[in-house]
Amino acid sequence: MRHALVLPLLAALLSGCASHSNVDPSGVWINQKAIDTAAKGQGLRDALSASGPVLEWQLNTKAGQTSFSNGFERVQGNLQPLGKGKWAADFPGNLHQQLTADDDELTLTASQAGPKQVFVKPKTSAEPGAPLGSSFEQALYAAYLGGDWTIVEGPGQGGAVHFLANGQLAGLPDADRYALCLAGDCATMTGDADSMWIELNKHGAPYIFKRDGKQLEIFDVVNQAQADEMPSFTQGTRRWLLKKQ
Repeated sequence: MRHALVLPLLAALLSGCASHSNVDPSGVWINQKAIDTAAKGQGLRDALSASGPVLEWQLNTKAGQTSFSNGFERVQGNLQPLGKGKWAADFPGNLHQQLTADDDELTLTASQAGPKQVFVKPKTSAEPGAPLGSSFEQALYAAYLGGDWTIVEGPGQGGAVHFLANGQLAGLPDADRYALCLAGDCATMTGDADSMWIELNKHGAPYIFKRDGKQLEIFDVVNQAQADEMPSFTQGTRRWLLKKQ
């Protein structure tokens, strides 16, 4: 009787070990640690930098393809199995990465390109055909700016504002969409300051913002560059002061 019990138990243990290496990591994976750090309500790009640089992966094992986003660049490469749940991701420019997949996490091995990072499946994926990085952005927007905000100072004072996860903006005067600057040229233009794009009917402008817990300040920008130079924005007059309920 003892042997009869031991054999099924051993088989279950072995199948559990084998399942780790048989996981198909195809799909989207996001950097939840970066989102959780940003959600504490401080500087956005500092939070992303501390947990980056990669923000989202997309893997397709059947096609042998993979891609990643750092909030600005979207890089495509080839994906090859290495066995035991490990995958080799090769990109142009002699960039080689190693990934390890299990049921809940996708781990990027530390290398000369960057530190070890851990990714998870998004609770809500972006719509089919959305650009790479959209699932991360939607999760970030919901965590960082989601909820009920009130205009304490500025146009529309006393009104309620809602930053939706899909980039729609409700309640802020003369605005219907927004986008947070995560990296790239928009970050270069504002130096160390966080910035967002606010628009109405596809016409908009950049703004510098400061987040401190439940307080959000949004400032006009002043361009210090010459007409033939890349814009160099610095903080101007405060346009809005918002507080989260």
